Formats: sequence, C-alpha cells, structure tokens
Amino acid sequence: MSWDEEEEGTTYTVVINHEEQYSIWPADRESPLGWRAVGKSGSKQECLDYIEAVWTDMRPLSLRKKMEEDATQQGQSK
Repeated sequence: MSWDEEEEGTTYTVVINHEEQYSIWPADRESPLGWRAVGKSGSKQECLDYIEAVWTDMRPLSLRKKMEEDATQQGQSK
C-alpha cells in the first residue's frame, strides 16, 4: 500500500494549540502535547477545508494581543 492510499483511508481530527494555530492529526492517535481537538474530524481534505474557513488570521494569539495592546496605547497617547 502506498503512502497516498494509506492517507486516503485515514480519518483526521483538527487540533489547535494555545496560540490558536490549527493543524490536523490522525484521529486514532492521542493529540500531540500542547494541542487539543476542536471537534472536527473527517478526511484530510474536509479537515483542511474546515481550517481554511475558520483560521482567518494566521498570526499567533500572542502577536495579535501585543498588536492590539500597542494600538490601544498609541490611541491613548494621541
């Protein structure tokens, strides 16, 4: 069995980390350390389509928060 054939039969789950970054992981395996399932499982393409729809801001959460904080501080200094 080739890698492509094996991959086609694999069910994946969408996982997210503390920085709100998404990935996919084989559903029959425990989520990797630091990642948790978001409740979406399916084929690789279904999971990737889900991620494309929900992950609209690729910046890590810590960067988004820092940029918001900086923008707030700049607005207050004007």
